[in-house]
Amino acid sequence: MIGNNVSHSKRRTKREFAPNLRTKRFWLEEENRFVTLKVSAAGIRTINKKGLASALKDAEAKGLITII
Repeated sequence: MIGNNVSHSKRRTKREFAPNLRTKRFWLEEENRFVTLKVSAAGIRTINKKGLASALKDAEAKGLITII
């Protein structure tokens, strides 16, 4: 997303808003192993709420990821 930095004098310069991404290891109970994912802070909250398998299934159904 693109926006503006606005200084005290109201001078505007272009800036970019980057997503809050983190590299995080999650335990995948079905396969009895850890998986490493690069997810946003909101994604981590969703995984903690729904569970990893359910969150991955929903993301694949929406077309956000492809599971090999």
